[in-house]
Amino acid sequence: MAVLSGAGISTDSGIPDYRGPNGLWRRDPEARKLVTYDAYMSDPEVRRRSWRMRRDAPTLRARPNAAHEAVVRLERSGTPVRVITQNVDGLHQLAGLPERKVLELHGTARSVVCTGCAARSGMAEALARVEAGDPDPACERCGGILKSATVMFGEALDPVVLGEAVAVTKACEVFVAVGTSLTVHPAAALAGLAADHGARLVVVNAEPTPYDDRADEVIREPIGTALPALLDGLATA
Repeated sequence: MAVLSGAGISTDSGIPDYRGPNGLWRRDPEARKLVTYDAYMSDPEVRRRSWRMRRDAPTLRARPNAAHEAVVRLERSGTPVRVITQNVDGLHQLAGLPERKVLELHGTARSVVCTGCAARSGMAEALARVEAGDPDPACERCGGILKSATVMFGEALDPVVLGEAVAVTKACEVFVAVGTSLTVHPAAALAGLAADHGARLVVVNAEPTPYDDRADEVIREPIGTALPALLDGLATA
C-alpha cells in the first residue's frame, strides 16, 4: 500500500496548507518568493526574510496528529506501507514511521544544506544562529549560502527519490492520496500512475482534485477522522 500525503494531513498539527482556500500562497503571494531558488540566491534581503519565516514557522514545533498516527498503526499491523510525502515537516517519522518507509519528495525543513559544498546540518542550530543575531547564516565549512534542505521553486526533485516513488506507486495495490490538491507535478501524476497500474485509488481531500474522476473512492470528510477510519478498516480487513 502507498500513501501520498500533502499539506492537508498536517493542518491539524498547526501547519497551514499552501493552496487551499486559506492557504499561504493565497493569503500572501509574496511569501512564495521566499522559497524560490533564484530569488533566494540572488537577494540577501529575501534570504533574511526567509530565515525569519523559518524561525517563526510552526513546523519544528508541530507534533503528529491522528492522521499521522493512523498510518503508523497500519504499518505496525503488518500491512506493507510506504509513504510518499510532499510535506517537509517530518511528522510521519516523528509519529513513529521508520525513515526507510518515508520518501520525502520535497526534502525536509529539519535540515539545512550549503549551496556551495553541499554540507548538511540541523535546522535547529542554524535557527539558533539567527536568534543570536546572524540574519543570514553562512556555511561554517566554506562560507557558502545556506538554505533549508527542501526543494524550492525552480529546483528539480531528487531523481533517486522520485524514481523510488514511481516504483512504489507501480507496485502498490492500494494508493491513498490524502491532503493533497494533486496539482503539483510530478507528485500529482503518481495518482494517475497508480490507477494505470491497477491500484485501487482513494482520494481523501477537502477540495476537488483533477484525479477524482479516476478514483475508486473520494472522501471529503475531515482528514483527522476520515483517514484513521479508512486505514484502521484496511488493517482489520
